[in-house]
Amino acid sequence: MVIDFHTHVFPDKIAAKTIEKLSQRVEDAKAFTDGTLSGLKKSMKEHSIDISVVLPVITKPSQFETVNNFAAEITGKDGLISFGGIHPDMEDYEEGLRKIKELGLLGIKLHPDYQETFIDDPKYVRIIQCATDLGLIVVIHAGLDIGLPDPIHCPPDKTAAMLAQIDCADAKIVLAHMGGYDQWDDVEEYLVGKNVFFDIGYCMGMIGNEQFLRIVRNQGADRILFASDSPWSGQKETLEYLKRLDLTEEELECILHVNAEELLGL
Repeated sequence: MVIDFHTHVFPDKIAAKTIEKLSQRVEDAKAFTDGTLSGLKKSMKEHSIDISVVLPVITKPSQFETVNNFAAEITGKDGLISFGGIHPDMEDYEEGLRKIKELGLLGIKLHPDYQETFIDDPKYVRIIQCATDLGLIVVIHAGLDIGLPDPIHCPPDKTAAMLAQIDCADAKIVLAHMGGYDQWDDVEEYLVGKNVFFDIGYCMGMIGNEQFLRIVRNQGADRILFASDSPWSGQKETLEYLKRLDLTEEELECILHVNAEELLGL
């Protein structure tokens, strides 16, 4: 079994425009699907991906209802599990998180750069704590976003400062891009050993293989999740690259599906 813990889709009517707009932010950027639901499902079928977790990003509070209703509509169908989205500027964040749980969504996605808020801001801390209390998984874009300018809103030191304020040993927090894209030395300094998961989205071939394996083993393979960041990285390419690395069979199985199954309660 293979579970991709980090994918994105957009409603059909805006997918093409969204892919074009986001691609223009990065020179030589390539989308591996057309960004639609059918495009992701086609990729899954062709490359033997059993389940994809869809992570929506809310860029302003007014998108809450539309984004989460779409998430609820697609989750549980054709191997898709969609999380919900919430914005740190939502005043009624507690009600919003309860609504996400009532919709049957298992977690939320936060993107500090798109939401222009540092990860240790009290607005995020209260959301992450409330989500944790509700048993929701929290996935956070961590490190550099190559399509956005400085500042980086979720660097490893600020992530560590946020984690120090979360009062729950059972928190289910996933830091995307191996804890902090393009900031992996700081990930090793500030985050390895913390009670968090790292996903490998958009990291294969970007992080050195030696450092990747070191982080996996120091954090524990039971805390690493397979992820592509589709459409921005290919599911096939990510899977093939991971399988070429010097991982044990047990480590590989943990990363590909065992850890995700436990997190998702499958």
